[in-house]
Amino acid sequence: SSGLQNRRLGVRVPPDVPLKIIDCKMKEKIINFFEDVVKEMKKVTWPTKAELFESTKIVIVVCIILAGFAYIIDMLISQVMKGIF
Repeated sequence: SSGLQNRRLGVRVPPDVPLKIIDCKMKEKIINFFEDVVKEMKKVTWPTKAELFESTKIVIVVCIILAGFAYIIDMLISQVMKGIF
């Protein structure tokens, strides 16, 4: 029989399939991608601890307000439904 066979998995690989999965061009593209990622990450302006703390407080307060609003609307709709049915 021609071709490779993995007896454990029972998989046959035809002989004309190249065994080299990643060619040189693909390897270069991957390396260039990660080099670009590193360059872009160096350009990022990261927030200070104080800015991060303030932003976090704002997010938490807004979440609490929205949760309270959703709770009030839910209770109103619930009372209306109890009155109807």
